[in-house]
Amino acid sequence: QVQLVESGGGLVQPGGSLRLSCAASGSIRSINSMAWYRQAPGKERDLVAAITSGGSTNYADSVKGRFTISRDNAKNTVYLQMNSLKPEDTAVYYCNANIRNTRFYVSDYWGQGTQVTVSS
Repeated sequence: QVQLVESGGGLVQPGGSLRLSCAASGSIRSINSMAWYRQAPGKERDLVAAITSGGSTNYADSVKGRFTISRDNAKNTVYLQMNSLKPEDTAVYYCNANIRNTRFYVSDYWGQGTQVTVSS
């Protein structure tokens, strides 16, 4: 069994910063890509940023230059550093990981979500 546990969400003023963390645990053999998605009320879940096992990254246009995704492979953890936050960044942020378990099955796993609210 594999679990993703997120932390770091909260309320922040426009222009502020937050750092999200997501730790994977359980029957993990290897982790391929890791990513952050977000879903605002009444909208679809969209990709925010992704990172491969080798460290290559890609970002949604709306967050380029403001958000940075990184990972610590030794800790099976992915981070999202969010700077210059805007009210339109308000959403539930979800961690996603493509994981090969100890039985060699590859699946996508999701965290439970963490609320980020940007408001004055």
